[in-house]
Amino acid sequence: MPAGSYSESPRLKELLMRYAPVALALSLVVGVTGSMGVARSSAPADPRVEALLKDGRAALTKGDASAATDSFEAALVIDPASNAALLGLADAARREGLQGKAIHYYREVLSREPNNVVAISGEGGAMVEKGAVEKAKRNLTRLEGLCGKG
Repeated sequence: MPAGSYSESPRLKELLMRYAPVALALSLVVGVTGSMGVARSSAPADPRVEALLKDGRAALTKGDASAATDSFEAALVIDPASNAALLGLADAARREGLQGKAIHYYREVLSREPNNVVAISGEGGAMVEKGAVEKAKRNLTRLEGLCGKG
């Protein structure tokens, strides 16, 4: 066993124990409010976009983040205003371990729709995964203000 490996394990456990509750709280908010504010649009959705979003979600469910990204990007080409496509891209980026890229997509949605709880909670989760726990706590506080403390 390498000299430094024993001391790394307790640090990792401590880190997980310390920040797991924040990540869990953000995940619960996503689960409870998953359908709120995802894609509010006054115009009817293009059926091609809906099909691509469905394909992207199915690919994510199967664990194929690359295929999901392709579907969500194609949906975004057809409808550049699709928040659902951006949120899908963010989820795919997180699955690939690209939290910085995911945060970028979440912030794009938030620039269009500042109170989108899915984007706020997703951004917070990505921040926790990236290690920016204090910033994630601000997102949690913001979510509690929008959804109520539960």
